[in-house]
Amino acid sequence: MTQNQALAQSPTHPPLQPSYILRGHTAQVHAVLFLRENLRLLSGDADGWVVLWDVPIKRPVAVWRAHKSTILGLGSWGECKIITHGRDSKLCVWQLQEDDNTPYSKVLPVDDAVTDRKQPLLLHTLMVNTLNFCSFAMCHAPSANETPNVQTPTPASIHLAYPGVQDGQIIVTDLPSEERIGTIPEPKDIKTGMVMAIRLDYTPERDLTIVGGYESGHACAWRRNPSSQFWERTYTNQAHSQPILSLDLAIPLGSFFTSSADAVIARHRLNSAEGETKVVQTRHAGQQALTIRSDRKIFATAGWDGKGRVYSAKTMKEVAVLKWHREGCYALAFAATDLGESHDNDQEPNTGLVKRAMTVSEQRTSAAKSTHWLAVGSKDGKISLWDIY
Repeated sequence: MTQNQALAQSPTHPPLQPSYILRGHTAQVHAVLFLRENLRLLSGDADGWVVLWDVPIKRPVAVWRAHKSTILGLGSWGECKIITHGRDSKLCVWQLQEDDNTPYSKVLPVDDAVTDRKQPLLLHTLMVNTLNFCSFAMCHAPSANETPNVQTPTPASIHLAYPGVQDGQIIVTDLPSEERIGTIPEPKDIKTGMVMAIRLDYTPERDLTIVGGYESGHACAWRRNPSSQFWERTYTNQAHSQPILSLDLAIPLGSFFTSSADAVIARHRLNSAEGETKVVQTRHAGQQALTIRSDRKIFATAGWDGKGRVYSAKTMKEVAVLKWHREGCYALAFAATDLGESHDNDQEPNTGLVKRAMTVSEQRTSAAKSTHWLAVGSKDGKISLWDIY
């Protein structure tokens, strides 16, 4: 799909169509995530089922019931660890290796939602607060020898953030140690209500930054002081009149973006002194999920009206509408777009001989890695895959 095709929204152009529909869940899809160089897609539904999809062939690789209630969020840690967060107050880390001899079930919930399946190896279980439906957030912890200009490709540990028991409280925990490394209290000068959405990441200067969206419509940014380890609130703004439903963080842009039960999307600065908050009235209430693509050029939202929408991260203008689902959309995920170097390394070396043609399987794998997928999960239990410029 070319950029002109993606931008075409006038009556003279045909409406955009999904490249593929994954039909595996009977319950509404609440979380989706691309992983393993875009070759796999993870999806979780309201009944606690998780499906790992093979993206090149659009078929399930593993199916199991991770939780007895709604999946709130999904994550990936290293090469073979998967994180699931359920409404049953459990945050679980599973080890799922496809190259071993473990016979994972490939029977989708839509074909059998009753029979238990073999689960992957359970490595960690954290008991967390899930009264507010807020999903966890994660980031990789910088290693001891990491510098702002030298990034370690796969850090050994990660940080997880999730709501505390008290309204407005955010807990930060380290894995694999399972030690609590931070507690952010509710802001004292405003009444925020429950935490609705969280993101965290490290700056190039190794400062841990957390952004939170609240029931009151407020958004706050926090920075951990490296010397005192005290959490400093660097930004507060109430751009929304309704609870914030989702947010995403872009450290290189110095910004984070929020969506809400109202029709507003907003771009916030991580520091109040760095610029004004930009608020856009979209006229589309209930944009349930928001995510930024890895190149930080565009972001997308999933709407209660059954449509996905793509926006420019720079101008905040709507550039595409993804209309296929007839029921509300609750989740979406971009495939990573920065795999060019690793993708090139997968090619065979030039030995001066005639390079053999790729097999059909290799062609599918190459296409899956390079396609700019956007997955949208819906109340109808289906996942639409869109090729976004």
